[in-house]
Amino acid sequence: MSVATSPLTLSESQNFVLPGRHSWEDFKTIQAAMEQRSGLRITYFDGVIEFMTLGEYHESIKSMIAILLGIYFWQEEIQFIPVGSATRESREKLVSFEPDESYYLGEQKEHPDLAIEVNVTSGSPKKLEKYQRLGIQEVWIWQDGKFSIYSLEGERYQEASTSKLLPDLDFTLLEECVSMPSRLEAIQKFTAQSK
Repeated sequence: MSVATSPLTLSESQNFVLPGRHSWEDFKTIQAAMEQRSGLRITYFDGVIEFMTLGEYHESIKSMIAILLGIYFWQEEIQFIPVGSATRESREKLVSFEPDESYYLGEQKEHPDLAIEVNVTSGSPKKLEKYQRLGIQEVWIWQDGKFSIYSLEGERYQEASTSKLLPDLDFTLLEECVSMPSRLEAIQKFTAQSK
């Protein structure tokens, strides 16, 4: 993480992988026991259980992306349903996780059309595989002040230069505004230039 570009550097996100392989039942027992712990996420993928705490920098970036996307949807009159970090899971596909932000575009379906991940440190290559198993159409990964856009082509994600779901969205402007220290100035700039 580059702290020089961020006004928030207080608490860092941390990850911990529980050693060994675990059954779905083990995972659900641990998940139920951890339910009352705020600020802690638990994921499951092919028998691996991972815990993650979320720092202020992570949450600030995630929230700013959500604010700016909400403005964009409003300006473009795009029907959307924001579902944030609602848990996505499938026992049959051995996966359970929470995106940082997620959206249905148009009407609600089995899973959101768009999911967004904010990586403060280096992201796991398994992250995209989780989304792939559930057939989520597009995943944006924010890291080092930039978005990487992945679009589902058949059964695999392909990196793309623009969003297939939102082809008119100016990612250069979005990246600039998400990174601005003044959130108010960022909203003003994004609102003025994305019209």
